[in-house]
Amino acid sequence: MDEGDPTNCEFCQIARGQGDALVVCESDDCIAFFPINPATLGHTLVISKHHFQDLWSVSDSVGHAMMDLAIRVGRALQVVVEPEGMNLIASSGEAASQTINHVHLHVVPRWHSDTIGTIWPPSRPMSETVKEGLAEAMRAECSRA
Repeated sequence: MDEGDPTNCEFCQIARGQGDALVVCESDDCIAFFPINPATLGHTLVISKHHFQDLWSVSDSVGHAMMDLAIRVGRALQVVVEPEGMNLIASSGEAASQTINHVHLHVVPRWHSDTIGTIWPPSRPMSETVKEGLAEAMRAECSRA
């Protein structure tokens, strides 16, 4: 898919009502639907109705709208499927397993017995020296924003 071309984007097609999706919730700027191959019962995608490649390229207003709808969906899932926990996941880039270049959030109900397995903690801890250096660099960069 061309990252800048919403014409061929399957999520843009869903947002326009042209794609095949089981929509569960919608707002002016976002839409929530079940993915084709859900990871767990109730796994829901929240997408922007506007084409952005990933979470880091969205406008502040779209980011707020996506989070508002993800919270609405998560609260509904707590009532409907009564999960033992829940993940909110945004994958950005191929290394993070993003397969569709259109911003989306995964709201994933979790149970101790589900087949996803452990996501965290990592198998090897990060050194304190690395964490301290990273924290210093992040504080500097965040103060510019």
